[in-house]
Amino acid sequence: MKTEKILQELEVKHPGEKEYLQAVREVLLSIEQVYNEHPEFEKAKIIERLVEPDRILTFRVPWTDDQGEVHVNLGYRVQFNNAIGPYKGGLRFHPSVTLSILKFLGFEQTFKNALTTLPMGGAKGGSDFAPRGKSDAEIMRFCQSFMIEAHKVLGPNMDVPAGDIGVGGREVGYLFGMYKKLTHEHTGTLTGKGMEFGGSILRPEATGFGACYFLEQMLADAGTTIKGKTIAVSGFGNVAWGAVKKANELGAKVVTISGPDGYVYDPEGISGEKNEYMLELRASGNDVVAPYAEKYPSATFVPGRKPWEVKVDIAMPCATQNELGEEDAKHLVDNGVQFVVEVSNMGCTAEAIDYFIGHKLPFAPGKAANSGGVATSGLEMTQNAMHISWTAEEVDRYLHQIMSDVHAQCLQYGKDADGYINYVRGANIAGFMKVANAMLAQGVI
Repeated sequence: MKTEKILQELEVKHPGEKEYLQAVREVLLSIEQVYNEHPEFEKAKIIERLVEPDRILTFRVPWTDDQGEVHVNLGYRVQFNNAIGPYKGGLRFHPSVTLSILKFLGFEQTFKNALTTLPMGGAKGGSDFAPRGKSDAEIMRFCQSFMIEAHKVLGPNMDVPAGDIGVGGREVGYLFGMYKKLTHEHTGTLTGKGMEFGGSILRPEATGFGACYFLEQMLADAGTTIKGKTIAVSGFGNVAWGAVKKANELGAKVVTISGPDGYVYDPEGISGEKNEYMLELRASGNDVVAPYAEKYPSATFVPGRKPWEVKVDIAMPCATQNELGEEDAKHLVDNGVQFVVEVSNMGCTAEAIDYFIGHKLPFAPGKAANSGGVATSGLEMTQNAMHISWTAEEVDRYLHQIMSDVHAQCLQYGKDADGYINYVRGANIAGFMKVANAMLAQGVI
């Protein structure tokens, strides 16, 4: 495989799409050796087909605010690959949404979903709409307008969206209501639904829970446990909340959370009432964590900085893409961090990842560590198809098993001769091999 040639051609075809190109580069570099061992992949041009989405739907989303003023946003659905199952991936409503970001997320989702062992393809979608500060009625009208176009390419056996940044239970409810109205069908076409109409228990916690289960597997492979370990977490939304909650249950102590305004350091640990207060911070709509330090005297708020300067055993970025850079990686390594688990999608820059791997530090990429979220969405699809509802214990048991299986796949393809586990290479190769073999079997389409 001529990696650099393919990347150069992509840069010419898709100039300025830095997040998408970054994601493709990381995967291609790590699978190059195994790809070259399979000439049938080259003959079928698997890579050239895999790096381009099957299709992209772009549309305008007009909506009216409470004062009667008309607004127009852009809506997207990027259906990347459905070789192993229906397209599956979240919807993101945030001003930062661009086609580059959605293509990177859809590309990553393809491999992440393959790792779960569930039959799901990769997709992503969303809009540059900002839910923050909008009334429920405004958000309802926006979601209904969005679904008028999006429903044309969605369906339980075609494409199943879920929530993501800016799309929670409220938004999914409005989206599902309009989908049902337009199609005259009550199917499992969206996941993250309310429990009253087909949702799966544990879905809000699943990404954070799954990351901690993956971390447990990493620690066990290294001959240690999570008990007594100190953890730095970034973010304070559902993903961070779930990670903090499960880490505490497993015996660790989480000492940081963060927001756009800076980070909070609480040496006593963020547990119990403090963990639940994270939900209040998120619900306040202010997107800041400084009030935590005002409420709890044991904590210190550090404005304008990131938590990676704190000395901890484990770092878990849970906020957004490229939030942990090379300088942050150096801080962590210098302070003796033992494990890094990327819970946000592409939460670390390529330079940071290279630094961790260069120092033989166990590093789990998001496509493996955070796959518990989409895995639980897949479990919701299964429950909807079977017209049943599982208990929290049943869902948690399935989630635990899936994360164990994901870890095993990373070990299969990621173990170096010296015993070091390159989880990035392991995850990329495991996901790629499943998708590539499925594409090969289905012909050139």
